[in-house]
Amino acid sequence: MCKTLKVSRALVYYERKNKREDKELEELIIKIFKESRNNYGSRKIKVKLQELGYQVSLRRIRKIMDLNGLVSNYTVKQFKVHKASCNEEEGENILNREFEREKQLDVVVSDLTYVNVAGKWNYICLILDLWNREIIGYAAGIHKDAKLVIKHSVKFLMI
Repeated sequence: MCKTLKVSRALVYYERKNKREDKELEELIIKIFKESRNNYGSRKIKVKLQELGYQVSLRRIRKIMDLNGLVSNYTVKQFKVHKASCNEEEGENILNREFEREKQLDVVVSDLTYVNVAGKWNYICLILDLWNREIIGYAAGIHKDAKLVIKHSVKFLMI
């Protein structure tokens, strides 16, 4: 048959061997992925395969992962904690957990949170009046600093 098709016998046997190796490699990649509890991406799987003595390209690993629908849990955007440069010291407990207030703007507090906007983390500072638990102001910015709180706090200090 090889003579008729004008194909060398080595090529036929090489292809067969390669297909067997592809199936073994696919099973191994799936096993490594499942053992990592769906956390490993192609780079970490490549490292594990190298430890086991396999030489496989990232492209090939990604292709096998795509064909089997393997998506790492860490492909979702996650917030990375950065060491804060300011405002991390503990403040004095002035309210002593007495949050019920009798007049408007008697006590104003703020809280800071972060949101992902177009792939970048932004901070939102909310200004809250404890009298009626109403949001009375907010500020947004890309830096987590005191300026974010001061942006809207100045308005209330003037009242």
